[in-house]
Amino acid sequence: MEVNFQQVHKKVLQAVEQQVKSRCVRASNILKQKSDDILSNKGGRSGRIYRKPHTKHATYQASAPGEPPALRTGDLRRSWKPLPYSQMKAGENMFTPGIRTDVKYAPALQHGTPKVAARPFEDEIKQAAWPEIKAIFDQPYL
Repeated sequence: MEVNFQQVHKKVLQAVEQQVKSRCVRASNILKQKSDDILSNKGGRSGRIYRKPHTKHATYQASAPGEPPALRTGDLRRSWKPLPYSQMKAGENMFTPGIRTDVKYAPALQHGTPKVAARPFEDEIKQAAWPEIKAIFDQPYL
């Protein structure tokens, strides 16, 4: 019986690539889930208390500098979408799990502005997601 090594090799590579894509999607969903947790005010915030706009008595507690942004309207938290992507790099297809937002003020919260101190959240999301993402990619292939 004759085996064409190149065909077998190609099929194995395709199968592994498909598994990597699938794991990338799963990892992106984990990032989305952790962003929901981090940006949901679980554990509270320690900043000033403000009246919610367009209400008479409702208040919320803002985040202090260095804390993730407080949940006021929920727009930032709801805006995150899983977005795994791939790119060719040095002749190889590279897959990266990720999440994206189209909220324009997200970078200002993450990095701060001349008038407002940073409310970083990206590293906390990554750190919270890392153990689960590592477990996903550490599983055996094929």
